[in-house]
Amino acid sequence: MSAFATYCCSLIAALVLAPLLPGIINRVKAKYAGRQGKPVLQLYYDLAKLLRKGAVISETTTWVFAAGPTLSLATTAVALLLLPLGGAASPLAFQGDFLLAAYILGLGRFFLILAALDTGSAFEGMGASREAAYSALAEPVIFLCFLCLAGLGSAEQMPMSLSLSSMFAGAPALAWTGSRPEVFLLPLVIFLLLLVENCRIPIDDPNTHLELTMIHEVMILDHSGPDLAFIHYAAALKLWFFSALLAGILVPSVCADPLAQAGLNILAILAVAVAVGVTESVMARVRLFRISHLLGGAGMLAALSLILTLMR
Repeated sequence: MSAFATYCCSLIAALVLAPLLPGIINRVKAKYAGRQGKPVLQLYYDLAKLLRKGAVISETTTWVFAAGPTLSLATTAVALLLLPLGGAASPLAFQGDFLLAAYILGLGRFFLILAALDTGSAFEGMGASREAAYSALAEPVIFLCFLCLAGLGSAEQMPMSLSLSSMFAGAPALAWTGSRPEVFLLPLVIFLLLLVENCRIPIDDPNTHLELTMIHEVMILDHSGPDLAFIHYAAALKLWFFSALLAGILVPSVCADPLAQAGLNILAILAVAVAVGVTESVMARVRLFRISHLLGGAGMLAALSLILTLMR
C-alpha cells in the first residue's frame, strides 16, 4: 500500500474514531469508581441526536455566534490534516507547518471565544477569559516541544526539518534507543498539554455544571443542536490530534507493512485515552491559580529538553 493510501486510511480512521476517545475516558473513570458508566459510543449517540435537533439562537447575538462552532470544527480538521498519521507523512506537509498547525488550533479557539463573548453572558465571558489566559501560557510550551523534536533529527544525523511529518519520521524512535534524557521529558510535557488544551482533569472537569469553576464548558452554554454537535466533534478531533502527537513520540516504526504501522499508532492513541481516564480517576482538579504553575513547570521541562537536545 502506498504512503498516500495509508495516510488516507489513517485520516478516515481519525475522523471516525475520534468520538470514541471521550467514551473510553468516561468508561475508565466509571470502572475506577465502581460504576457501569455511559456506553463507550455515547458521544456518537449524542452527536446523532444533536444533528437532528434545531438550534436555539438568542436575538441578541450576531453572525459571530452562529459561525463560531463551524469555524472551530473547520480549523481543527485542517490542523489534523497537517499531522502525519499512521506513520505516513501528510500530503500538505511543508517547512514550518508546525507553526500553521499550532496557530490554526489557536484560531479555532479564538472563534469559540468570540462566540462566547457575543452572547453578552457574564458566565461565558468569564470562561472565555480563562480559556484565553491558559492557552496563551500553553502556546510557548507547544513551540518548545516542536523545536525539541526538530532538534532530535539533527542530533540523530538526520536533516533538521521544521515539518511535523519530518519531526516524527523516526528521530524520536532513534532517540529512545539511545536513552536520551530529553526524550523522557517530552512525553510528560505533551501529556500535560493534552490535558490543558482539551480541558481535562486536573485542569478542568468537562462533566461539571458549576459555572464558577468551568472553563471550556461554560463557553458553550448557549449553543445547541448542530452547533453544539460541531463543538463536541471538534473537541474530539483536537483530543485525537494531541493523542497522535504523543503516540508519534512513544511508538517507533517497527512494522514493515504501512497498514500494520497505522494500526499500531491507532492502538497507541486509544491507549493514551485510557491513560487520560486513569489520570482523571486518581487526581482531583487543581485550583485555578495553580494551573499557571503547572504550565510554568511544563515550560521549564520543555526548555530543559530543548537545551539538552541542542547540546548534543
